[in-house]
Amino acid sequence: MEKIADILKKNAVAVPEILLPAAGTDMTKWAVVACDQYTSQKEYWTGLKDLIADAPSTLNCIFPECYLEDGDEAERIKSINSHMNNYIDSGVLGEPVPGFILVKRETPSSAPRWGLMVSLDLEMYDFSVGSVSAIRATEGTILERIPPRVRIRENAPIELPHIMVLIDDPEKSLIEPLSADTESLEKVYDFELNNKSGHLTGYRINSQEKLEQIAAAFEKLGSADTAKKMYGTENRLLFAMGDGNHSLATAKTIWEDYKKNNASDPQLMSNPARWALVEIENIYCEGIEFEAIHRILFGLDYDNFVSAATTDGSFSVTAASDFNEALSLMTENAEVQRCAFVTDKGAGVITARKPDSSIAAGTFQNFLDAYLEKNADTKIDYVHGLDVTEEIGSKSGNMGIALPSIAKDSFFRTVINDGAFPRKTFSMGEAFEKRFYVEARKIKK
Repeated sequence: MEKIADILKKNAVAVPEILLPAAGTDMTKWAVVACDQYTSQKEYWTGLKDLIADAPSTLNCIFPECYLEDGDEAERIKSINSHMNNYIDSGVLGEPVPGFILVKRETPSSAPRWGLMVSLDLEMYDFSVGSVSAIRATEGTILERIPPRVRIRENAPIELPHIMVLIDDPEKSLIEPLSADTESLEKVYDFELNNKSGHLTGYRINSQEKLEQIAAAFEKLGSADTAKKMYGTENRLLFAMGDGNHSLATAKTIWEDYKKNNASDPQLMSNPARWALVEIENIYCEGIEFEAIHRILFGLDYDNFVSAATTDGSFSVTAASDFNEALSLMTENAEVQRCAFVTDKGAGVITARKPDSSIAAGTFQNFLDAYLEKNADTKIDYVHGLDVTEEIGSKSGNMGIALPSIAKDSFFRTVINDGAFPRKTFSMGEAFEKRFYVEARKIKK
């Protein structure tokens, strides 16, 4: 059999060397939710800070995006790097151990979600429009969101990922056999997540038998024959971004810059910056639920907005008795592109009369982009959950816009045939179901 490392490498994967907190660490305080959640709810993050107090925590190693415009970026990044180095030097983080980690995430609202922590090869990832790489973005990448993330990562000694990447494995050949045999694996963490976000269990995988099993599954999933059979093309899409698109794009940007600046280094291609630690998940896992990402408009002149939408006949606006009725109207006919909205003046639906995208998220985002360009006083945020959309959207001067979700059974084929979805189209679950930071990997020699 071909060497395990060579098989994995052909399929954009390597066995990571993962750092975990030392024994005795309060894992409930150590692990915090992805930094791009609760961006309009600073009270979530201040409450989290109060909960953690002085305990070791990944909260000290991330930059919650609700603070990005506070004007203290340099100080925050300096603190992040300092805490990372301190956690390494003081032994809060243990020594790196090679091996995959099988992750079981349980939440109050869905079936268990299983994933596998791996290192992905950034050489086989391209987030540009029209990419046909083995690792591909599934939503439009907002290029202006990358530089702040580069500044956070470029001097960081470790990475703490919230990235979730999807595989299309209808035969359940990779992750599911591992999850059915956890008794033979070493359990490396098992704890309750904070803020009633569920439970997390991790199992290390580094035995020869299991590594061979994983390599064989990747070899089949990544073959041209499999791609031809599943999609009618040999141009394989092995990994599709689920969550953390901009984080992986940041890692790719830093790697490309590093290559340019160190082209003469004979060890260049073995540099740890070439890889990114991610959690891969099978799209057919029962615990994966695609949720729409909704929009909140702030500083909105409602009458002006309606006029802009309806004047040329591109959209129509219909009132509803309340937000629940609006949501029902939105989904009553799958052939018609609609969104539901709520303001302090009431609720309703907006119907696209002249759709310019194959999905509702694309059509409405195109309109919002054009509207915001002409109305600089109106701002936008992207939120998870209909309750948050209604709560914030109902406040004076705001509008909450709810979009329909997309079907996951056609997800990979749509990306292959049509390219990436419009940005902020879907989310894998609601905010509290997102990935929590736990594992780390060194990205500096």
